[in-house]
Amino acid sequence: MVPRILVIRLSALGDFVLSFGPFAAIRDHYPDGDITLLTTAPYAELARSAPWFDHVVIDRRPAWWNLPGIYRLAKSLQGFDFVFDLQTSGRSSKYFRLAGRPKWSGISAGCSHPQLGDAREHMHTIERQRDQLQLAGVEEFPRPDLSFLTDAPAPALPDRFAFLVPGAAPQRPAKRWPVHNFAELATALAGRGVIPVVIGGRGEANLAAVISAACPQAIDLTGQTTMAQLFAVAARASVAIGNDTGPMHIAASVGCPSVVLFSADSNPDMTAPRLPGGGWPVVLRRPDLAQLDVDSVIAAASALV
Repeated sequence: MVPRILVIRLSALGDFVLSFGPFAAIRDHYPDGDITLLTTAPYAELARSAPWFDHVVIDRRPAWWNLPGIYRLAKSLQGFDFVFDLQTSGRSSKYFRLAGRPKWSGISAGCSHPQLGDAREHMHTIERQRDQLQLAGVEEFPRPDLSFLTDAPAPALPDRFAFLVPGAAPQRPAKRWPVHNFAELATALAGRGVIPVVIGGRGEANLAAVISAACPQAIDLTGQTTMAQLFAVAARASVAIGNDTGPMHIAASVGCPSVVLFSADSNPDMTAPRLPGGGWPVVLRRPDLAQLDVDSVIAAASALV
């Protein structure tokens, strides 16, 4: 009988990328399994192109008082032989009961394969998820093959360019290095023959404009790439430099030499992007990113190019 497996990973982009290893490990553990991913809409297209899942179901995260929505969610959670909750949030833990209490790996009270204790709260996401899977009997962790992303068509770009990420979540401004510093960095990179390519969403076009005004050689790709295309762009870049945000996880996941900038607003020991095989990027951290001087970032990037 073909085992029916459900994997839950709802958000956010950096966390989703950090789960590529567990996704690959679960597929390796159940090579003939029928594996479904429950995720949110922004990640569905990417997940459908991946080799790890047979089905992708979108969680529309209905409010708990939305009984018809909760009923539909419960139906999508039921009928599985085993569930891996990689989100392990308060919300996803409640799904255990909606699913009918199947065999479950996560932190839900009463689940069959719990990951409990304070230790998990002090692990980086990669080590925490590996420990969680090992507790559920998954022992092999093959390096995920990302060629389905890195071999995809990408915008035509110079032979030597930097993947520059000046944005971050708008609700967390403390995670952003000042844009005028990125502009100075871009000018220095261009002077060394490494063309800055500015990455971000449409809402970050204003940041790209500041950088382009200071460095006319810069290429603005904000709002012009799909999530999948970012992997192909990053795989071709000479170096990636940016704030602690999703696209830097993309860059690190494909092995692009990376410099990631952290403030006190987040802890790299827990959430930093990681390179293939688990290696660490260069992390520059200051309590306030305004205290991080441009020369330090230029020096770190120059050592990688």
